[in-house]
Amino acid sequence: MHPDLEFLVPAYVRGFEPYIPSKPDAELKTLYGVSRLFRLNNNENALGPPPAAREAIRNFPPFRASLYPSGDSYYLSREIAARHGLQPDQIIVGNGANEVIAFAIKAFCEPGDNIVTADRTFAVYEWVATFSGITANLIPLKDNGFDDEAMLRAIDRRTKILFLCNPNNPTGAYWAKDRLIAFLERVGDNRIVVVDEAYCEFVEATDYPDGMKLIADYPNLVIFRTFSKMYGLGGLRIGYLAGASEVVDMIRRTCVVYSVNGLAQEAALAALRDETGHIERTREMVRDSRAYLKEELGKMNLPVIAGEGNFLVVRLPGSDTLAYRRLMGEGVMIRPMTSFRYPNHIRITLALPEAMEAFVGALRKILAGPRRP
Repeated sequence: MHPDLEFLVPAYVRGFEPYIPSKPDAELKTLYGVSRLFRLNNNENALGPPPAAREAIRNFPPFRASLYPSGDSYYLSREIAARHGLQPDQIIVGNGANEVIAFAIKAFCEPGDNIVTADRTFAVYEWVATFSGITANLIPLKDNGFDDEAMLRAIDRRTKILFLCNPNNPTGAYWAKDRLIAFLERVGDNRIVVVDEAYCEFVEATDYPDGMKLIADYPNLVIFRTFSKMYGLGGLRIGYLAGASEVVDMIRRTCVVYSVNGLAQEAALAALRDETGHIERTREMVRDSRAYLKEELGKMNLPVIAGEGNFLVVRLPGSDTLAYRRLMGEGVMIRPMTSFRYPNHIRITLALPEAMEAFVGALRKILAGPRRP
């Protein structure tokens, strides 16, 4: 006898294709026969965590692994709030930004409701909605950025949340301050607008808005941020959201306490307090790598989408999934973009010169094709 999964499992879960993560690096190197692998697929910070966070990780007492962490990330949430002129009850820390996305959707949506976002953006908004029985209305991008008017037209009586990625992953397009405020005004008070600022620390555009400063005027606004990107703590899984107290109170009811481990909390707190110029060094690395890749890819006559953030997207003359496999054979790991609805495109994390040069050399080699005898 086996359980009747068709009876037990909702149709929206049965019909969802699970995300299959890549194998560990050691397995991949063996599989592709390479001795070194440059990871340019996950937008990780090639400089790693700030020195203060490294020290916090190094000094974490092993015995404390047996103790449950602070259930509400007590010290970290207070540090975040103080830095942005907010109250601690306006902050929720989660096990990566993915968890706070789920918190928000569970708090406001029920089957029959819908969210509105873009068709080529961070996929987790769509995924969490779909396997929760919530419809995801996906609006095509316009000039590689969100289409304000089309998103507004998509709102109906069952729309609960609009998700904006700012800057957008994977295109790097961003919402300027005036444009975002105009959008919030037109949405009105009766929908939640989530602005995901996962890559905000990389942005150097002067008209880019600090979403935290808009919360006081727009209580339906929820901001997401993460320690995975600029602060190099992706392996510890820690992110957070901020919003008006009454809105965050509703979201908090959906939280699973103790989901954020103690080491992650201490490393994130140390990262925020680091004063060694980590952000400036990372921005310089990203700026130099972007300029280098744009020049080299231009020499190959490959179209490039390069906005804000620590990544860029390249259009290839052929299959992105084939390019992935061939680049892996050269020890370079990129992100094929078919799953982002960008077939024949790849996304590359902007990293250190050695990795950038390895990518350019490998790409030239695979585009040249096999040598004829």
